[in-house]
Amino acid sequence: MSRAGVRARLEISITDKSFRNAAGERVEILKGLALNLDVGEVGAIVGPSGCGKTTLLRIVAGLDADYTGSVHLPAHGRLGMVFQEPRLLPWRSVRDNITLAAPHASADEVAALFEMLGLAQHADHYPGELSGGLARRVALARAFAVQPDLLVLDEPFVSLDAALAARLRDELAEMVTLRPVTTLLVTHDVDEALRLADRVFLLSTRPATVLSELRIPNPRQPMGAQERADFRTRIATELERPTG
Repeated sequence: MSRAGVRARLEISITDKSFRNAAGERVEILKGLALNLDVGEVGAIVGPSGCGKTTLLRIVAGLDADYTGSVHLPAHGRLGMVFQEPRLLPWRSVRDNITLAAPHASADEVAALFEMLGLAQHADHYPGELSGGLARRVALARAFAVQPDLLVLDEPFVSLDAALAARLRDELAEMVTLRPVTTLLVTHDVDEALRLADRVFLLSTRPATVLSELRIPNPRQPMGAQERADFRTRIATELERPTG
């Protein structure tokens, strides 16, 4: 197991990730999984429920060191993370939630993020006063404020209604276009993957490995209905393909 070393790109090679269940049986989660992302690319991980997508993100983020393999983070390895829930400090204002996570961010940098994400009027509000969509925007602002070398997103818009999730996807697409950062996204939503990614990595059932990698010809640009339908069909076919 290794996370040492500076690379120009994200490089992941997981030989094995497993655990012992309550019966003492060895359960394999990830096996022979390898992928990489070049600087500024967005990679979306799509796969069956329970296949180990979030486990993979935890390994990349350094939250799980119990695996065999290696992870090399880009540049200096500074991480920005957005979880399935915003995870804001309820007793701190929006502004404080950002500056506590990114103490070196200047007031102008924070103000620019607030403006970009429509948070300027909510800087002094507390998380309990925010809608779900606004709380997700604060989580995005916090992740970008640390000026990450790698942005890690674990289903950041799950549980939101379809219209709001689509609007936040558009905002995130604009942000990673204006502020390019190597990004690894886990999503169960194929349309989200197609909207945001340069490359889509399709994972198998457990023990998960990369079934295939799809390149999006014009990342984060409008996609025609037929092209989208073709990608959806291809993804569904790949995910149904038997492994082993």
